[in-house]
Amino acid sequence: MGLLAAAAVRADGAELPRGFWAAVRVWLDKPQVANRRLCGAAIEAEAALLLGEDGDASPLLGSGEEAAGGAELSWLWREVRGDLLGFLAVRPGLELRVVLRALLPRLRPAGLPAPPVRELVVQGGSCGRLSSVMLENVTKIAEVEMLRGMAIYVCNGTVTFLPLEENSEGKYRIKKRNVYQVQLTHIKDEEWSVSIIAPSSEDWFSDGITYPKLSWLGDVLLSKLAKWSVERKCSAFRSTLSLIPVAKYCKVYQDLKEKYKEMVKILWEEERKTKGLAKKQSFVDLGCGNGLLVHILSNEGHLGRGIDVRRRKIWDMFGPETHLEVLCKSVHYPSCRSSYSCRYFLLPCCFFDFHGKYSRRQSKKTQYREYLDFIADVGFVCGFHVEEDCLRIPSTKRVCLIGKSRTYPPTECSLVDEQITQFIRNRQTGAAVAPDREDGFNHNNHNYHSDVCKEVSSELPENMMETASRIWMPGFQPREKVEQTRNCAALPRDFVDDVVLSVANLLLNAVPTKSSSNMHGENMNTWNQGESLSLKEVAEHLNKETLKRLKSECGGLQTLLKNNHQVFEVLDGRVHIRDWRKEKPSRKTKPEVKRCLSAEAFKTRLCWFFIHHPDGCSLPSESCPYAHGTEELRQSQAIKKKKHIS
Repeated sequence: MGLLAAAAVRADGAELPRGFWAAVRVWLDKPQVANRRLCGAAIEAEAALLLGEDGDASPLLGSGEEAAGGAELSWLWREVRGDLLGFLAVRPGLELRVVLRALLPRLRPAGLPAPPVRELVVQGGSCGRLSSVMLENVTKIAEVEMLRGMAIYVCNGTVTFLPLEENSEGKYRIKKRNVYQVQLTHIKDEEWSVSIIAPSSEDWFSDGITYPKLSWLGDVLLSKLAKWSVERKCSAFRSTLSLIPVAKYCKVYQDLKEKYKEMVKILWEEERKTKGLAKKQSFVDLGCGNGLLVHILSNEGHLGRGIDVRRRKIWDMFGPETHLEVLCKSVHYPSCRSSYSCRYFLLPCCFFDFHGKYSRRQSKKTQYREYLDFIADVGFVCGFHVEEDCLRIPSTKRVCLIGKSRTYPPTECSLVDEQITQFIRNRQTGAAVAPDREDGFNHNNHNYHSDVCKEVSSELPENMMETASRIWMPGFQPREKVEQTRNCAALPRDFVDDVVLSVANLLLNAVPTKSSSNMHGENMNTWNQGESLSLKEVAEHLNKETLKRLKSECGGLQTLLKNNHQVFEVLDGRVHIRDWRKEKPSRKTKPEVKRCLSAEAFKTRLCWFFIHHPDGCSLPSESCPYAHGTEELRQSQAIKKKKHIS
């Protein structure tokens, strides 16, 4: 083994080596953030072991999962000890922190599942134990079937990765061809080095998934570890998928992805098996959008329906077995009123309160963190034990809130309903009902809900028990079922044409003497480009009725001018007549089929300049992308064929 690559890092003693161990922990818990061909990692066991005189490792005192994990890790250590001691600088009496995990590969291109890979993490020596901060996000997983594996040992600033193989007798051995190390070295003062030690390229085996190429280790992994070692990031959110088993999530995700080519996660299936519930979880998807999730869950045997404020055309393609409907009542029926056993899953996105946009109250938090705390407050007031998790989805807003159980007995449903009513009224009037929490979402604050409810109860009128209405928000109106188009696209064509002609004449007549040369073959012509004016100057020349109509559209005058990009160019708040001679051809390489179609120069719209500009079009007919007269108008043969087939 020799030096593969090294990266220099600068940090003071407060950041390193602590930051190095934190970086190692990221690579341990979330290998998929570096290796995109992995789904994740499942932590099978974790415990502290004490190295004995004979090289064996015995578990230290522990309880529960740690004691069981220590026994398993001690057994595995004895089985591979003959091979691993040659790679580790260890001594009798050394206390080691050991973690057993499994790497979970993604599906292969052929759709065949790749076998998972086991590995251990052992930390000890002069750099001290893995701290509780580094260990707090570990996911415990006990049931993962493995065929082969890998072990990681951390001693004296060195992390040694020792792959494990299972022979025909079911015993493990170290795969010596793929042993490599990550080392942290203190050079001097604030200078440190992170390096990777590995076998030669002739000895190294790579499958491109769990055993990446050596070049990837030296380039990608090393750079990420060096970067993570000196980063000062403190997340206010839970670790991704902290509430469910990662291995089972990966299996469900990959099965459904292969079947539907989309992501979906079915919640609480494990809990239902524990309770002996054979019937599948039913659901209601509020704000179902395109209805795809409803369609997938229905096909998987889950009874439910989707509700949205507006109907989507795509709903028709799912068929009658997918129940989708439009919200038709002005009263919300959230989970706390549906049934005492009802639970909810919420993925907050847009920042809205009960009566409009959410108003911030804290400057020390991000807007997203503060809004999540507010949504959690609502769940507490509604009587739920609220849990928080992070989804593995391509979105910046991926924190979800889950309410699976109640904080009150069924006999107190009426009281909680009244407290909710008062809470909503206080939000409308601006009263401070649920004070914002300073330190973000508190997962262990079991008394928070009772404190909020007491505060709400103190403001309830004495006769509230007798006169409380079942309608929380009388007069509530959802959004219109038909979404109004306000991007100027729905304006009458005559109105748009009049505005375009008026603005164009304004620009052309501003400086009538300004011109430029244009070469049509051997003839030299002058073509009036007009003058550029600011949007404010253009608006001052339009009549009040026109401006009033444009102000009702999103973007107003600027949107209308940008929509008519054949005529205008809007840059830095100024309006110009577009000169098509200056338009640069796209540098993007088009597919052969598209290149053939564009070569035929299909012209489906008339050239505005040919009809309205005093000098005509600046381009000859063969170069202009628009038709110079109705005789040039024609339709794409591809479109004709499509219509003929349909």
